[in-house]
Amino acid sequence: MRFPSWLPTLLGFLTAVGPISTDMYLPAFPAIEAAMGGRPGTAQITLAMWFLGLAIGQITQGPLSDRFGRRGPLVIGTALYTAASIGCALAPNLTILSLMRFLAAIGGSASTVVPRAVVRDLSDGHAAARMMSQLILVMGVAPILAPTLGGFVDTTLGWQAIFWLAAIYGGVCAGVVWFLMPETLPPPRRTRLSLTEQVVRYRAIITERGFASHALIGACAFFGVFAYLGGAPGVFIDRFHLSPAQFGMLFGTCAAGYIAASQVNPRLMRLLGPSAILRGAVWTYVVATIVLTALAFSEAGPWWLVAAPILVSMGCMGFVNPGATVGALSRHAAHAGSASALMGTMQFCLGGVSGLVVGVFADGTARPMACLMLLGALTAAMADLCRPKR
Repeated sequence: MRFPSWLPTLLGFLTAVGPISTDMYLPAFPAIEAAMGGRPGTAQITLAMWFLGLAIGQITQGPLSDRFGRRGPLVIGTALYTAASIGCALAPNLTILSLMRFLAAIGGSASTVVPRAVVRDLSDGHAAARMMSQLILVMGVAPILAPTLGGFVDTTLGWQAIFWLAAIYGGVCAGVVWFLMPETLPPPRRTRLSLTEQVVRYRAIITERGFASHALIGACAFFGVFAYLGGAPGVFIDRFHLSPAQFGMLFGTCAAGYIAASQVNPRLMRLLGPSAILRGAVWTYVVATIVLTALAFSEAGPWWLVAAPILVSMGCMGFVNPGATVGALSRHAAHAGSASALMGTMQFCLGGVSGLVVGVFADGTARPMACLMLLGALTAAMADLCRPKR
């Protein structure tokens, strides 16, 4: 199926809802805790609720997009995200903020699931990986700029303004989908399943070895990434005394490493093959997190020494994420929305657990973050060993 050359840009713009909603408010964690009377680490609860909402939202958004097409669920989802982001800006306490974050994630999950399904609607294999890399390149502007912007907004306008900006972005996304996005799933290809039939479909997808192994690689690797997202503000702002703006620059640098790797990925795939690239990235991720854990327990060196293995880890994710996604969806063209949703739900269920655990065990050091990142890397490596040979 032919598609407009600008479609990956539009899909990346939509997918950026996730990074914007996650990354832009990370520098404001200390300010949110101070404003709402929470102890250090309590702001991670709002992040965990965001991940939980994404997990629940995705498991429903996939079947909806397979049944009603890609555009309708996206319009409704981005509208809900916009309304809930306004609720976040007006939240009087941590409980309401967490609830609004959960609702925003339910709506925002459409922007995570549907673009991946659109990629599978239009391409497969190397072509899909190339399109995913284009999408990530556009989406990647968000995690590079969002933390720095969030730190600046928090310092100058207050943390509530971050959520007002998120609401504006959501409204723009809803308008872009309504006026510009083509429908890539025509009515003859749509599926209408009962709840029982959908459960049977999910069971068939998750028991297919290629999907299960690739999805587990992605989910376990992201378990470590979410530990970094939840733990980094406390480590670098509280422990190493970086300002929110400095932390935003550091976070943006790590995100730039992820984007750079994702752009190199298709070229290396052509030379070495997707399986070899994925395996090499997973095991490099393991080595980087071992180094990070050793540094965390020795408490040796300045902040940049701790940041170095994190930068390598994020670079590895630029290879792991496209490879795991394409591998998981490759055999499920007939129900790409459901497969994409199931993969996303696995990722964000583990992300929610990781975000809660890193907050509960926060002790002012990098140890909880590093241990969880290492756990995610090791379990991803175990899943990699279970992949079917291609």
